[in-house]
Amino acid sequence: MSTQASKELETFENPKLDPDYTIRIETPEFTCLCPKTGQPDFATINVDYIPDKLCIELKSFKLYIWSFRDQGTFHEAVTNQILSDLCAACEPRFMRITAEFNIRGGVYTTIVAEHQADNWNPSPVVQLP
Repeated sequence: MSTQASKELETFENPKLDPDYTIRIETPEFTCLCPKTGQPDFATINVDYIPDKLCIELKSFKLYIWSFRDQGTFHEAVTNQILSDLCAACEPRFMRITAEFNIRGGVYTTIVAEHQADNWNPSPVVQLP
């Protein structure tokens, strides 16, 4: 596998199809460029997903995240692009991307984008005492 930034996402077969379980990925070193100023934007990207048949391979995810480093993009656009690309790669039952951008000009931005498969019914939420 390459160590260069890449938009290619690799997957592997989900080793446990049932019951549903959640995979959480946190990457605190996301960077892209502001499309207006060209200055770097920094964010923590959190991915929470319930896989179906495929899981995202983590090294390819890291190289994918690196691919945004020199790209000018708005926070809203890049968050939704990440969701779209990850969903296209692994077709999850559910996926949520939370992008927490660092302060810029006194403003924090958090973008949340979600996908839910049409044929998936979530398990009931368990409330613990």
